[in-house]
Amino acid sequence: MGPIGDAFNVILTPLYYAVSGVLLAWHWIFSHLGLDPEGGASWALSIIGLTLVIRAALIPLFVRQIKASRNMQLMQPKVKELQKKYGHDRERLAQETMKLYKDAGTNPFASCLPILLQMPIFFSLFRLIDEASDGISHGFLSEEKARHFGDAMLFGKFEISASFTQSGGSTAVQVLAAFLVVAMTATTFTTQRQLMSKNMPPSALSGPYAQQQKMLLYILPVVFAVGGIAFPIGVLLYWTTSNLWTMGQQFYVIRNNPAPGTDAEKAKIERDRRRAEAKGLPDPTLPAVGEGTDTAVETERRPQQRQQPKRQPKSQRSSQSPSKSPSQNGQRGQRNPAKKKNGNKR
Repeated sequence: MGPIGDAFNVILTPLYYAVSGVLLAWHWIFSHLGLDPEGGASWALSIIGLTLVIRAALIPLFVRQIKASRNMQLMQPKVKELQKKYGHDRERLAQETMKLYKDAGTNPFASCLPILLQMPIFFSLFRLIDEASDGISHGFLSEEKARHFGDAMLFGKFEISASFTQSGGSTAVQVLAAFLVVAMTATTFTTQRQLMSKNMPPSALSGPYAQQQKMLLYILPVVFAVGGIAFPIGVLLYWTTSNLWTMGQQFYVIRNNPAPGTDAEKAKIERDRRRAEAKGLPDPTLPAVGEGTDTAVETERRPQQRQQPKRQPKSQRSSQSPSKSPSQNGQRGQRNPAKKKNGNKR
């Protein structure tokens, strides 16, 4: 092993202890539940239990990933405006774009955190399974446990350490490995498409970032499909279980906290309306009386009261009354004789 391999092994050593510790804890539980300690079922279920523990620990980062990805998409109209304004100056455009992200509290790299943090765990599990069949132990795995782990047979036919490319000529192993590779690829694609199709408004599905996400939507599954044929069955179990967890968790977040202006928000509003109608409650999609626009409507319906002028003192009224001009006095004097003449004629 060269210096690069030694450095890589030093970096993964803490993860070896963490992964093997959780793995052995689940194996102890399933062994005491009646499963064969050396059988493939106990080790396969231990890998699934390891996956659940890791994904549960990554829930806060997953929520940040969902919010960051959603905010990045919602900010694309503003990014387009910056591109029109500073398209001739790439440096200024990059500065203004990062400033926009910072003011909005969005980190473009936050959407990659769960995957980036899972990759070292993925490689450590890969090394544990790949080398366990040769009796090489890591972390808390003893040589005996490592050998049992590597040689464990799932359903009596499939070694956990076997892969599509290293099946030992077994067609059954290749079929199971191919099935898990397809499942891993399909769940990766479905998870990403679920986020883009249901939790993104139409205005956010255009622009450079949206095009990048669409490219990853098709590139990542291809990468996993090509690389997956070399993964041991145990690693494929881990990754497929992780993707299924992601799908369910993402479905829950999108269903209960959709982005504004998306199909998921419309579906949630309709569900809330039907639920309230079934219980005989007011429509929750409408603001309550006295809130929002209803206040203005109620105000318009009420008859407006006439404002009475304030009574002023006599001295103030006399000072504000206009002085009579001589012409007005003359007109009044002319009207009075006319009334007298009319009276005389009668």
